[in-house]
This record gives sequence, structure tokens and C-alpha cells, in this order.
Amino acid sequence: MERAGAGGINSNECETVSRKREMSEESEANTVDSLVDLPFATIDVIDDCGITDVPQINLERSKEKEWNNKDKIKKRKKKQKDGQPNYFLSIPITNKEITKEIKILQNAIIQQDQRLAKAMNRDGSFHITLLVMQLLNEDEINIGIDALLELKPFVEEILQGKTLTLPFEGVDTFGNQVGFVKLAEGDHINPLLEIADAAKRTFQEKGILAGESRTYKPHLTFMKLSKAPWLRKKLYFLLAVCPSGVKKIDPKFYEKFISHRFGEEMVHRIDLCSMLKKKQSNGYYHCESSIVIGQKPIGIRDLINEALRRERMGLQSKVKQIKELLLKPETQAKIRRELFEGRVINNSNEGNDVDFSAILT
Repeated sequence: MERAGAGGINSNECETVSRKREMSEESEANTVDSLVDLPFATIDVIDDCGITDVPQINLERSKEKEWNNKDKIKKRKKKQKDGQPNYFLSIPITNKEITKEIKILQNAIIQQDQRLAKAMNRDGSFHITLLVMQLLNEDEINIGIDALLELKPFVEEILQGKTLTLPFEGVDTFGNQVGFVKLAEGDHINPLLEIADAAKRTFQEKGILAGESRTYKPHLTFMKLSKAPWLRKKLYFLLAVCPSGVKKIDPKFYEKFISHRFGEEMVHRIDLCSMLKKKQSNGYYHCESSIVIGQKPIGIRDLINEALRRERMGLQSKVKQIKELLLKPETQAKIRRELFEGRVINNSNEGNDVDFSAILT
């Protein structure tokens, strides 16, 4: 134990000061999280940009595991909350130049603080969010797919045959908790906002709980402190030094990228993605369906996938129609008549009544 007045740091005083500071900053960080973390507060990210983590002592590993387990429990609770988004419309980033430049940014930040490697988004998941929503079961997912397909003509009407190109320039944060690459100003902003508004209207008209109360601000997220909540705790320490965590993204980490140009993305696809289902092998989100827009050349695989999706939608629509038809009383009455038509029924069985409605439902 360190002695007071001997030139060292009194451990009791240090612990008290650290705990007070932690409680204050934790409260502030949680408040910011509730505002800036959606729609990806509940996403589990396993790989972090392929960046090798720096070895830590066993105590730090066990603490990290403990906080990760606690975080998973919190995520499961969040999934049960009414109105919690679990799906979103995504414009995927496919330009390799943008991905390369973002990885340079991420590595530059990690070089200044190795702990932040766990807060980085994997390059395969880079995207622009158009709309967040809640889809609770397969029926609602199918309704969401229908809404996405209905959105396509509205997007084409907005673009009028023109290509929508999104240039990315500069870096900023939401409350020093979420780091993102900014969308540069220009003529592309209005059509993108119109598409987002059309998406929100189309999905809401289908009865889907979609959209947020805050103003839509398109951005490309590359890091979030919420991905590694244990960073806020006092896991990293040295002897005779007050423990501290990473509670904010320091602006000095990305100051050299404030005006950096990251490249341009030509919008050619909008995906309906799950926040919670297992991601694809390339790091991108589980995709329920997509619409192809713009003039980007389409490969054979894209054509096959689109054909399969349309076939699936057609079958699902037919099954739904048949189910609705079978549940109608007049249909069930007709089935009863046809089943017993031409049959000789014994007098002993005349009193027996078969409830076919229970079978059909």
C-alpha cells in the first residue's frame, strides 16, 4: 500500500477521485449513447477491421470478457423493448478507394491509442443508413420486403435516370462517442434526403414502425465506443497511477483528416438488412432483400439473386392469398359441402359435426 506524504499517490484518495469521476462521466456517456448509438446499438461485431490487437495481461482479458458478457445481456434486454429498431435500409459502400482511406484513418487513430482497435467498424460493414425500423417476425419481414420493392419506382422517379454519386470528405463525431466520415455538401444531398423520406413514407404506410424522431443526417460510421463498453472502465493501469478508461473520442486523434477526401460512392443498391442476425463472411450485414438502382453494370450473380428474390416474393404472396382464402367462412362452408357430397352418411353419424374451421386455421 502506498504511503501518504511519501512522494507517492495515496491509493484510497485515488480510488475515491476515480470513482466520482467515473460516475459523472459514465452518466454523461450513457446520455449521449441513447441519442447517437441507434441504429446499431445492438450489433455484435466480432472482427475489427482485421487489425491485430495488442496483447494485454490476463487480468485485462478477464475484465474485457466480463464487460463483453454484461454487454450481451444488455443487448438482449434492448431487443425486447418496444420500438427498438432491429432492421434498417442500407446503401452499401462498395468503392475500394473509400474503404482503403477509412482503414488508413482507423490505423492512424489506433497508433495513438491501441485500445481503440476494439471500437472500429469492420471495413466490410461500411454503409449509409437510409431508415431504421422494427420487424418482429417473418410476416413483418415479408411486408418489409414488399415495401422495399415498392420503393424502387419512387427512387427512379426522384433520380430521373441520373446517377446518384455521394462524395465523402472530412471527419466528425456524435457527442465524441461515434466517429463518422462526413458526406460532402452538394447537389446530391437533396435527392438522397428525398429517397430517405420516400422510404420512411412507404414503410410506414405498410404499418411498419419505421423512422426516428431526430432529423436524418446521412453519415458513414467508422468507429463507436459502444462497441467496446469496457473501454470506459478502469482496465488499463500502471502502479501508482490512477486508473482511467476511454470515455470520449479525442478530436486530436483525427485532426489530420478534418478535410481529407475519402472518395465517391455511386449508389447502385439499397438493402434491407438485419442488425441482429449473423453477418456475412465479408463482414456485411445479413440482407433480406435488395433493389438495384442507377446505371452500375450488374453481374450474373446479381441477376440470379434478383431473380430468386422475385420468385420468393411471388410464392410468398400466393401462400398469403391462399391462407386468407381458406380462413373465410364461405370457403370453409364450401369445403364441407364438397367433402360430404355424394357420400352416404349413416343415421348414427348424422349428429356428428366435424369442425373443419379448426383444421384450416
